[in-house]
Amino acid sequence: MTDNKDSNCPKCGIPYDEKKANSALNTCPGCDMHYRMEPMERIAYIADKGSFSEFSAGLSSLNPIDLLGYEEKLSVAEEKARMKDAVITGTCKIEGKPVILAVMSFNFMGGSMGSVVGEKVSRALLKGAKEKTPVLIFTTSGGARMQEGIFSLLQMAKTSSAAAELAGAGIPYFVVLCDPTTGGVTASFAMLADIIIAEPGALIGFAGPRVIEGTIRQNLPEGFQRAEFQLQKGFVDIIVARKDQRKTISALIDLHSGSKT
Repeated sequence: MTDNKDSNCPKCGIPYDEKKANSALNTCPGCDMHYRMEPMERIAYIADKGSFSEFSAGLSSLNPIDLLGYEEKLSVAEEKARMKDAVITGTCKIEGKPVILAVMSFNFMGGSMGSVVGEKVSRALLKGAKEKTPVLIFTTSGGARMQEGIFSLLQMAKTSSAAAELAGAGIPYFVVLCDPTTGGVTASFAMLADIIIAEPGALIGFAGPRVIEGTIRQNLPEGFQRAEFQLQKGFVDIIVARKDQRKTISALIDLHSGSKT
């Protein structure tokens, strides 16, 4: 996967054609490679038109450990991603069914999970439990936001606790793992869903392949940590192409709610 849309497809080599890629939900028309997407692009295809309403929009990151230069990094990230932090949360409908939706952005500091991401994801999960509404999260992240130190690591426990509240309430929880989903996000709320969906070819794991190879001193299998490998090993329940995600998630909501329609 790539977010470099000014070159050839890294998988099949054909020139990137923005018009054709956009008409195919930002996938390669030659090989169906799924390029990275930003939150508003995802919301446009997954939610019923005009149904998305954002909440927790005013939250923005502070500098809890007074790290030199962090405020400047946040300003650059806000301008690049046109977001206040690395996740957008809101309510929407998918084929007429109410859903609590959270969508992460890799463009905002690599989708790293700091205090704001943890708070917004937790609020989404708890809102689902309170309002008895299914929760759907699209993840893409390099892991914990190191610039927030221990406050970032605490978000793993915080989001996991909120996911447990949702499970205790018996409300369906779905996650779509997008490229890449790694680190503390993988080690917390991303792997706690009732159904774990992955996009084709997505990189999914905790530590990177080079770190693992250096630790175990062995070569890793081909395709290690890609969605297809994770499906074989049972870490992913299903791989769903972007064009099929709306109908698949709608069907899963019906299945988990016992709907006969």
